[in-house]
This record gives sequence, structure tokens and C-alpha cells, in this order.
Amino acid sequence: MRFELYRDSTGEWRWRLRVQNGQVIAESGEGYVRRQDCEHGIDLVKQSTSAPLVDMTTKIAGG
Repeated sequence: MRFELYRDSTGEWRWRLRVQNGQVIAESGEGYVRRQDCEHGIDLVKQSTSAPLVDMTTKIAGG
């Protein structure tokens, strides 16, 4: 797996997470003006390994 940092067509910084078979499994939902802010977004994803899984289907079904 690798994070790719790049500039989009408007010149904003973005990231994507690509697995070994070449598929993109995650990407930034927004463009960043500053590279540093984009790298911070990558760091947040890297730190999210302890984030809980919330099954939203049960939240919706339960009202």
C-alpha cells in the first residue's frame, strides 16, 4: 500500500491510497491549497487505526 500525493487540475493538493494491485481504495474528499494541509490529512488517516466501526445500517433501521 502507498499514499500518493499529487496536484489536481485546479492546482490543489490531493492524496489517494493505492493497494498493491493498483486499485485506489481511498482518496481525499477535498483539495488542499497547502501541501502541508494535505500531508496532515494523510497523517490523520494513518492514525485512524483505532477508529471504531459504526454500522450505520442498524442506526437507520433502528430509527
